[in-house]
Amino acid sequence: MDVAIRTADEGDRELVVQLLDGAFQDDPVSGWVFPDQAQRRATHPRLMAAFLDIVLAEGRVDLTEDGTACALWLSVPADAHPDDAEQDDGAAQLREAVEPDNERVELIGRLTAGIHPAGRAHEYLWLIAVAPDAQGRGLGTALVRQVLDRCDREGVAAYLEASNARSRKLYERLGFDLLDRPLDLPDGPRMWPMWREPQQRR
Repeated sequence: MDVAIRTADEGDRELVVQLLDGAFQDDPVSGWVFPDQAQRRATHPRLMAAFLDIVLAEGRVDLTEDGTACALWLSVPADAHPDDAEQDDGAAQLREAVEPDNERVELIGRLTAGIHPAGRAHEYLWLIAVAPDAQGRGLGTALVRQVLDRCDREGVAAYLEASNARSRKLYERLGFDLLDRPLDLPDGPRMWPMWREPQQRR
């Protein structure tokens, strides 16, 4: 499938936040972070905006030209070793910015940082979103494949955390394998850390 993709910038911020919010409102992990549905509808966009701002500053956001799908990527160098204090500060700042009384906003940041692999350069797919009425058309796969093709050319690995069983199957088809063991959120759903070695091009 031929999908036109461009790099998003600050001018696309509102559109990308809406895409992320719409795609993850009913995700199991978002439901765990914000158990009350009304509160989730009100607060979840702030969490997505906070994630987006980090990636706009430090990574890259790929956006389909029609504005119906996006992927948030960070390039992680081999020598990236944020210490526990830095990770704790980042998670605490996230909670303060999104919902100070919700400890799960901070906990999700700590837990995912705790399982993130270190010691090898890789591309980190933080989030990917497809508008509900555009799903099933291969847009998400096209966004991911674009980066994986570059990873294969350059000999770079890729990493992500799948937040539901359906997305896990998609990533397996794209060459990702379970890394170590799943992350079971306290009294919540499971996440799957997944790693993909660069593959020889045929």
